[in-house]
Amino acid sequence: MASDKYILAIDLGTSGPKVALFSLSGELIGSEFQANRVMLLPDGGAEQSPAEWWDTIDMAVKRLLDRNLVARGDIVAIGTTGQWSGTVPVGANGKAVSNAVIWMDARGAPYVNEIAGGLINIEGYAPGKLLKWITRTGGIPGKAGKDPIAHILYLKNKLPDVYKNTHKFLEPIDYIGLLLTGKFAASVNSIVLHWVTDNRNISKIEYDPDLLRIAGIEREKLPDLKPANAILGNLLPDIAKDWGLREDVQVVMGSPDVHSAAVGSGAVNDFETHLYIGTSGWMTCHVPFKKTDVFHNLAALPSAIPGRYLLTNEQDCAGVNLQYLRDNLFFHQDELTPTKPDNVYKIFDQIAERAPAGSHKLLFTPWLYGERTPIEDPHVRGGFFNLSLNTNREHMVRAVFEGVAYNARWLLKYIEQFNGRRVEAINMVGGGAKSDVWCQIHADVLDRPIRQMKDPIEVNVRGASMLAAAALGLFRYEDIAKHVPVAKTYMPNPDHRKVYDELFSEFLAIYENNKKMFARLNRVAA
Repeated sequence: MASDKYILAIDLGTSGPKVALFSLSGELIGSEFQANRVMLLPDGGAEQSPAEWWDTIDMAVKRLLDRNLVARGDIVAIGTTGQWSGTVPVGANGKAVSNAVIWMDARGAPYVNEIAGGLINIEGYAPGKLLKWITRTGGIPGKAGKDPIAHILYLKNKLPDVYKNTHKFLEPIDYIGLLLTGKFAASVNSIVLHWVTDNRNISKIEYDPDLLRIAGIEREKLPDLKPANAILGNLLPDIAKDWGLREDVQVVMGSPDVHSAAVGSGAVNDFETHLYIGTSGWMTCHVPFKKTDVFHNLAALPSAIPGRYLLTNEQDCAGVNLQYLRDNLFFHQDELTPTKPDNVYKIFDQIAERAPAGSHKLLFTPWLYGERTPIEDPHVRGGFFNLSLNTNREHMVRAVFEGVAYNARWLLKYIEQFNGRRVEAINMVGGGAKSDVWCQIHADVLDRPIRQMKDPIEVNVRGASMLAAAALGLFRYEDIAKHVPVAKTYMPNPDHRKVYDELFSEFLAIYENNKKMFARLNRVAA
């Protein structure tokens, strides 16, 4: 190998942790994945087991290290990343008090809306509070109730014993940092969506007493803050011994998946854009300014790279739409269903390729669990539109691929508006970028060149490893892009422009014409 030092990266994804080994030049040595469960509960609840998180991380790490790809003594650091906007209630003994409330959970909506409002409201927010949140944090608590501030208020109001017994509320990646080092802390990046930090001075981010008061959350319930590139501490001796690693292996604070993917995608210069298609999706870029678009849920927030801002957003359901096809329609687990093939996503690719662009004007809306950007609407839902007796399986599968791309095009419009410039090309990463047909569909629908990055599914762990190496002074931030190669570039097909322009217009009309109906059908009584 080119280097005798390696980074172990851990990405706590919603579907399960991925762990990987990287050289200091960004070369992927090997990776492993272990699945986790998501528990969907009544009234918009979504939880995961912190104990299961650790068990699956432990299994994946041991399986990776047992492959003997590198000498264990050459592993010098651990970088972490993972799902953002989750809440782990942790006792003073370092153990979780209850399940983790994850980013999909909307049960706190009534309580966050209560603290946001006043006698006079703008879009549900009291003007004075709105101004404080935007100017100090860069954003506002989402009305959908999926931010950690909403999770904590839900626990405070509905599960007071959990709230009382919680020593610190931690984001998922900060909880993993606690398990690895025994130290309570929060990355200044991960804590942002609590909306209680003052981010105006990007070099000195701290809790704001005024915002804590508005939120009704005690400061002592939240961890102390550290920069994303800080060294949290050494790996705990018991874990080091169990994994066969040196006791001086250093654990870096880490950043949420959105921030790590921005680095791992290679799109690190200002306005260079990447599109992530995983369980959820996003389209982000670094920007040289602090700015907020309240109406489309876009904000420039602290980046994983010191002194930089990252335009952040989230589309709730991207690749999970294909998982839904697999598990709920094509291979639902019952006595009538054949065994699920291992290569089902390759099969979907082949099916989609046989259908024409536009799927004979069949439209699919990918909002299976609400949406965050460019509209925040927890009530909107997915569906097929314009079905006919001539619609077949090929049209339906391709329509799902296209529906996710229409959603990305919707977001692209507001990103370009936010930046005041056109996005010239997009680096595509995440599991969805492994699909050649999906990359081409995105190029056609977005009318932009799509760069399919090498090892796209490893983007989060790659970013975490590069950030860890940079934090230790082993890697320069300005060298990141040259170590993330492009596998293939997909150019827009002009023959598909007309049909995709027409269908995108109708995609937007579906939301506008049906949003009141979705609200009536899916509004949860307080």
